[in-house]
Amino acid sequence: MASIAFVTALSIMTYVVWMSPGGKSTVQAIQEALSPTHLQMENAQLTATVSGLEKKVADLESTVASQADRVDALLAEQLEQQASYTAQLAEAQQQLVDVQTQLDQANVALDAARSSGSSGGSGQGSGGSVTPAPTEPGDGNGSEEPTLTAPSLSSILDPDYRYVGMYTEQAPFNWATFDSTATKIGASPNLVGYFGGWDEDFRANAVTRAWEQERVPMLTWESRPIDSKNDVIDEPEYSLPVIIEGGFDDYLRQYARDIVATGLPLVIRLDHEMNGVWYPWNEVTSKGASINGNSRGDYVKMWRHVHDIFEEEGANEYVGWLWAPNIVNNLPSLQKDPAFLESLYPGDEYVDWVGLSGYLRPAYKPGQEFTFEYTFGESLDQVRALSDKPILLAEVGASETGGHKPTWVKSFFEAFTDEANSDVIGFAWFNLAVTTYVEGERTTNDWRIDSRADSLLAFTTGLSDPLADFRLVPTGE
Repeated sequence: MASIAFVTALSIMTYVVWMSPGGKSTVQAIQEALSPTHLQMENAQLTATVSGLEKKVADLESTVASQADRVDALLAEQLEQQASYTAQLAEAQQQLVDVQTQLDQANVALDAARSSGSSGGSGQGSGGSVTPAPTEPGDGNGSEEPTLTAPSLSSILDPDYRYVGMYTEQAPFNWATFDSTATKIGASPNLVGYFGGWDEDFRANAVTRAWEQERVPMLTWESRPIDSKNDVIDEPEYSLPVIIEGGFDDYLRQYARDIVATGLPLVIRLDHEMNGVWYPWNEVTSKGASINGNSRGDYVKMWRHVHDIFEEEGANEYVGWLWAPNIVNNLPSLQKDPAFLESLYPGDEYVDWVGLSGYLRPAYKPGQEFTFEYTFGESLDQVRALSDKPILLAEVGASETGGHKPTWVKSFFEAFTDEANSDVIGFAWFNLAVTTYVEGERTTNDWRIDSRADSLLAFTTGLSDPLADFRLVPTGE
């Protein structure tokens, strides 16, 4: 009964609303609001509003694209200018080196004529007994030219403390950048790295100039012309079979004899990064195809052939041999296999140090850690499985791209305080900014120690940690 009463009351109320004057207005308003004409008008207004907003978005997108194109154009122009300035600087520096070499030769001749001379430096050697360089007899009046000395090869190869090395554009032929960077880090590196090609004679002045500064000279000796471009792998005249079959024997014997005549020790990093796919002395591609006419096993044959010639000429009394592959974590799967690296090792009787080239280098992988362990860990495991020889991180650098450099540098130096790395006797930093093309894209990586203030601070802080045991001579002393 209650429900019937409710329905009846509701019906009466509805009738009153519909029949009352005010009710009719309400009904009319509802009908007008729901009429097709009214809805069409509202739809047209909304459509116009959306159209206006779409136009604004399109205008904004066009503006952003225009600004982006302008920024890209300006950046390209700046990079082009930078490349031009870099080329001009390199040319000027080379001219300076040539003049400096002529001046050195003139000074040597003058000193010989006067039977006098001097040597010294701001760096620090490795200690131990000394090896005198051959000198000309005196003038018969009891006056002799002072002898340039260096630590013995054995003490260099088994140092009491760690090496800090550096590559710069012109060292050891010009020390300007090297010494400027040394001042910034507050200490003088005790090793200097430089490059040489097989179209060059032995440059004795590189070794003498290094030892004048009490720095170990480390030659990266590449079996190709010195002006060859990186990533050019076709050098058929310099293939491993050509070397193995004696095509360079006369050159190698003269080179060894010149080392003996100089009478000063040096370290030779012969055909580094042999486990990669970007040099003419690499054996095979990622698919196993021949590089530059080379075959599996040729690298070891080449290394032993060169080493044996030096042994026959007596040059191994002055040369420490550094075998230095690339880190493996950025290599193709074939080259990353520990068995592949093992196939490239000449054997302990042909090697004095083992080493690695390793960089913090973009592009970075998802989840990558910016640490020493991520960069070097897997590679050190492979190298240690092959030999217990001392390890030199022979070519090291960190890019500023991405802003991770200070973090990586901090981790790098912390690794030297870890007892697990006590067999790592030092490193050589690639202290240059380099522009290259990677898959057609122009890329500039600033590897320099002082590329940014926070990167420099991380370096100097790590270098000064007494647990790392570098023991360099402070600059200015």
